[in-house]
Amino acid sequence: MKLVTGIVASLVIGSLSFGVMAAEELEKDKVAGMNLTEVGTITTSDTSAPMDAKKELSKKADELGGKYFVVTSGEKNEKDIHATADVYK
Repeated sequence: MKLVTGIVASLVIGSLSFGVMAAEELEKDKVAGMNLTEVGTITTSDTSAPMDAKKELSKKADELGGKYFVVTSGEKNEKDIHATADVYK
């Protein structure tokens, strides 16, 4: 029971901390209807968890001046996760 409680608490805390980030992840089909401008492409480097990859993508999108990012590819090798995303504003 403690394991289930710990997992739920981790998920809630993780979702709250991710919600603070400025750049928001979008699905590709939503971009067409939003009239956004692409400002660049970003990639992650040596992250070990999907949430870490999303955090890194969001941070890099912020640095590019983007408001949204769309993940275009992802790959998991042994312990590392690499992802690529297009950034829009």
